[in-house]
Amino acid sequence: MIGLNRIFLMGNLTRDPELRYTPNGTAVASFGIAVNRRYTTKEGDRKEEVDFFEVEVWNKQAENCNEYLAKGRGVLLEGRLKQDRWEDESGNKRSKLKIVASTIQFLPRNLDDNTKTEEVSASMGEDSSPEDEHYSEPNLPF
Repeated sequence: MIGLNRIFLMGNLTRDPELRYTPNGTAVASFGIAVNRRYTTKEGDRKEEVDFFEVEVWNKQAENCNEYLAKGRGVLLEGRLKQDRWEDESGNKRSKLKIVASTIQFLPRNLDDNTKTEEVSASMGEDSSPEDEHYSEPNLPF
């Protein structure tokens, strides 16, 4: 049986993207996003929760994110969950979930802002892992 690993998130960057290159020259960028959730309790109190996620993007999309995104900017992304596993200095097994983005859509700086802002898409197709070489140049209005 084939599994399904797909995630959609919309939030604001918690820090500027960090761009680096693998030894073979492949671009990879990482950044964090905060996703807000608002709800009302049974008692009628309005609450807000924030979840934080690590995001990784590859190839030309990584370079576009580094160039056009900054802390506070809104994004809508599609990707997959990836679990990194390692042992720390004490020999304890550790793990961390992150999102490997396949599609990132640039949104307004503040997602609660109702002003109309043209959205910019930086898509790499189905998956943006390093072995993927398919890329469609985004139509950037800058």
